[in-house]
Amino acid sequence: ILTPGQLFISCSEPFDADEYIERLAWRTPGGGSKGGAEAFDPKRLLEEFENHIEELKHLDEKIQRRVEKLEHQCHREAKEFAHKVQDLQRSNQVAFQHFQELDEHISYVATKVCHLGDQLEGVNTPRQRAVEAQRLMTYFNEFLDGELRSDVFNNPEKIKEAADIIQKLHLIAALHDLCKYHDLERQLIQEFTAAQRRGEIGRMQEVAAVLLHFKGYAHCVDVYIKQCQEGAYMRSDVFEDTALLCQRVNKQVGEVFQSPETVMTKLIQNIFENKLQVQWTVSPIDQIFSCHKHLIPSILTFLKPRQPYVSRTTALASKLTEFNLGSDKHTFLSKLIKNIFSTYLESYIEMEKDYLRTRSAMILQRYYDSKNHQKRPQGGGSIQELKERIRQRTNLPLGPSIDTHGETFLSQEVVVNLLQETRHAFERCNRLSDPSDLPKNAFSIFLLLVEHLCMDHIDYALEIGLSAIPSADAKNANLYFLDVVQQANTIFHLFDKQFNDHLMPLISSSPKLTECLHKKKEVIEQMEVKLDTGIDRTLNCMVGQMKHILATEQKKTDFRPEDENNVMIQCTAACSKVCVYVSRQVERVRKSMDGKNVDTVLTELGVRFHRLIHEHLQQYSYSSMGGMLAICDVAEYRKSAKDFRVPLVLQLFDTLHALCNLLVVAPDNLKQVCSGEQLTNLDRNLLHAFVQLRVDYRQARLGRHFS
Repeated sequence: ILTPGQLFISCSEPFDADEYIERLAWRTPGGGSKGGAEAFDPKRLLEEFENHIEELKHLDEKIQRRVEKLEHQCHREAKEFAHKVQDLQRSNQVAFQHFQELDEHISYVATKVCHLGDQLEGVNTPRQRAVEAQRLMTYFNEFLDGELRSDVFNNPEKIKEAADIIQKLHLIAALHDLCKYHDLERQLIQEFTAAQRRGEIGRMQEVAAVLLHFKGYAHCVDVYIKQCQEGAYMRSDVFEDTALLCQRVNKQVGEVFQSPETVMTKLIQNIFENKLQVQWTVSPIDQIFSCHKHLIPSILTFLKPRQPYVSRTTALASKLTEFNLGSDKHTFLSKLIKNIFSTYLESYIEMEKDYLRTRSAMILQRYYDSKNHQKRPQGGGSIQELKERIRQRTNLPLGPSIDTHGETFLSQEVVVNLLQETRHAFERCNRLSDPSDLPKNAFSIFLLLVEHLCMDHIDYALEIGLSAIPSADAKNANLYFLDVVQQANTIFHLFDKQFNDHLMPLISSSPKLTECLHKKKEVIEQMEVKLDTGIDRTLNCMVGQMKHILATEQKKTDFRPEDENNVMIQCTAACSKVCVYVSRQVERVRKSMDGKNVDTVLTELGVRFHRLIHEHLQQYSYSSMGGMLAICDVAEYRKSAKDFRVPLVLQLFDTLHALCNLLVVAPDNLKQVCSGEQLTNLDRNLLHAFVQLRVDYRQARLGRHFS
């Protein structure tokens, strides 16, 4: 007999009553439903079920008693835990009360101690002041009598104590002419100067500490700064001498003066104003500026020699930041540099723009002169603007096309020269501009690059290229616009590289970044509109040339030969010439463009090529043999379509090839062919139109297949 526990699989799994009953019946001898060693015995199975039910009742009672026992135990432990928590809370409350009492007692004692300290200080301070006043009065009486009897005034070793007394007496008797104060101050400065010459750091520190309370302390610092520069500038390199001097003095001022950062700041300011400023003013650079400041072409001769001086001054300032110059040392040094060059750099960006504008115009003019080309004025005025809008929206050539003799009027040499001039301008801008004006100045230079490179050169070449595109019905037209596209694409890459490499670092953290990106996007979109227009018109010319070949080379007898039995099954001459022309144009498109532009243009050209062939084939009627020749032509066109490497174009010609099969298929098989995989989704009218091209259309009553 199986117990209930033996039939439980796992306590973690959900209990399934049906499964439990099945397992019980299966393990009971004679309880199986499919036969076996023993036949099915319902009485035995019923007896087994009744016994098992009793056992389950006993098991349930046992488990229920155990549950009640555990619940009782849980309630008891919960009450014990609650009592413990209450006891701990009471203990914590008592401890907190004791802590408050102790804190109040400590506060009370501290208050008493402070009060007692205040009382003691109130008694001691007046006493000390009275003693000091009495001592000063004694010394003051000696000055009034004219006899200095105290040892402190007559002993040179006690000059420090005497200086302290004289300082205090000077404050008291400010209205009296105490010559001793000034004499002693002068003696201290002389002693400091002598100690500096001897290199006695300890004595210099002692005297400087005494002079700190005198009015002549600032004069002492000036003397120190002047004397430390003696013999420091023996070489011709003022920047190296300055760096070595500051490095040597920085260590010394920390040992001598109580505020070394103040002394170092004053020293560096003195060097900038009396050494670097003078060096700049008397240098040939200033003379160049004075002689040529009214001549714009001389800007290069002015800027190039002054760049190293500005760069070295900036580099020196960077080295000086290593020293203790106070919390705002970067602003201090920037201000010194600005004070040196401000007179000359206030008008820098205007001079830079004038030079860059003149230089760029000269580069462009020199190029057009080398081509013997008189530059045409670009669209201006209402009529030109109207023509441009009409051309962009209708794609119509307004006015006669001009012959450029294959010249694109785009030169990589010119582009490189313009970009190089602009790169030098960006570098000068970075070195000579005030940090706050740097983004604005860099943006001004960028606008000049856009004006001369993008507008005066690229946009002008696009305008000439558009004007040179012949009409769609022109014969033997030379299509040079794709060469313009190729060179313009290369120039765009160079332009974008300079934008990222030289302009972005100057404006990346300023609001001018948004303006630059917007201007760049605007210029590129303007160029793309003209490129798209030119490419579209060029494709029209290509299709027009194909149409001209077909019109002149294709004969009606090609598809209705007089002798049906003496015809070579091969493509026609017109087809061969068109395929040669198409292959040549596909190759030109691939060389002229890159990336997704290749697939986009070839897709458009392929669709127009298919439309032309489709319409061309519908102009003829076909005999049985003529239909075979048409199929040969379409097969050849399909080979050319493979050169496009565009699935859509190949699919169109596959469908056209299937349509041409309607020209040769037996009349009884027309319905079957029209229901084929490639033709089943086409319009029935289109299929009917192709069938109508057959010579035997009326004779064989083929129209009934489409009724």
